[in-house]
Amino acid sequence: MPFPTVHEPKDESKKCIQPEDEMRRNHMKYILHERDETMHEGIRGEPEGLSNCIDCHVEPGDNGEIAGIESKEHFCNACHQYAAVQIDCFQCHADRPQKYIKRDEHSSSLHQQLQQTLAASETSAKGVNQ
Repeated sequence: MPFPTVHEPKDESKKCIQPEDEMRRNHMKYILHERDETMHEGIRGEPEGLSNCIDCHVEPGDNGEIAGIESKEHFCNACHQYAAVQIDCFQCHADRPQKYIKRDEHSSSLHQQLQQTLAASETSAKGVNQ
């Protein structure tokens, strides 16, 4: 099996947070560190967020379609299949840049949905504590 090709962003002004060889070896450490800070401490840092990786590296193919994580064409999938590593990030995170996710006029953004969920949780928690 040939070594997978990393799809570079078409916008040449965008630079990765680390050199390519560093990212190949250690990207999971950056992602896990970011996950722990976000989940346990509520810190949402930049530029290490997974959505920034997706925004740069996942772009429409020649046919205009965006490859989902189930496709061998997805930016993350080629290397993970090569290394026989399961990807579980996309059970919660979007596998495509937000600008390519089609929503109808009645659906809210993911950020709005999160805010509504958090507000509902806070309201429930206040009711329990009273």
